[in-house]
Amino acid sequence: MKNDGKNGKHASEGSSTSPDSHSSHPIIPPRGDYQTLLSYQKAEVIYDLTFRFAHKYLGKGDRTVDQMIQSARSGKQNILEGSKAALTSKETEIKLTNVGRASLEELLADYRDYLRVRDHAIWSKDSKEALFVRRLGRKIPHTFEFYREFMETRSPEVVANIAICLIHQTNYLLDQQLRRLEKDFMEQGGLRERMFQARLDWRKEKQGMQDGGGTRIRT
Repeated sequence: MKNDGKNGKHASEGSSTSPDSHSSHPIIPPRGDYQTLLSYQKAEVIYDLTFRFAHKYLGKGDRTVDQMIQSARSGKQNILEGSKAALTSKETEIKLTNVGRASLEELLADYRDYLRVRDHAIWSKDSKEALFVRRLGRKIPHTFEFYREFMETRSPEVVANIAICLIHQTNYLLDQQLRRLEKDFMEQGGLRERMFQARLDWRKEKQGMQDGGGTRIRT
């Protein structure tokens, strides 16, 4: 499946502005709803799964419960906030997306620790179980309902491995997303650069109109 780093289709922001308004250098580029990002959808599934896993399989008073839930929440929320920040700051979007990526990496380590210290196997990426979760992960839109039955009926070892597969999928999407964001930033710049370029274009357009409106010579 081809991925351009956006993880999903963005809806337009509306048609209230004229077609020519900021067509060359939009000051605030249109962005879609963060909920259309597949990376966000998967991060939300990871949070829902982790919340249930931590409360069901970890002991009361275990500090790992809060740590895992907070890492899962941070991953989800920073993707959300980064998408919203994109309206005014590409730098902030990149920074927050990176924070979300790092939070999921921390959560990944917690799930691996859970399996390792209990002498449970971690699925290889080419195992039939991991391939099944990968196929399941291609469904769009992606929701927790795809995994509810596994959460309720499978062993904690299986659920932890499913979570690991989902985190790998989400991190892959975020890596693609970050590469696209960095490319866009290099090509389009940030808000100040776009404002400066829009001002230059406006001046050139105004000057062109003045130059084209000279007086007519009578014969």
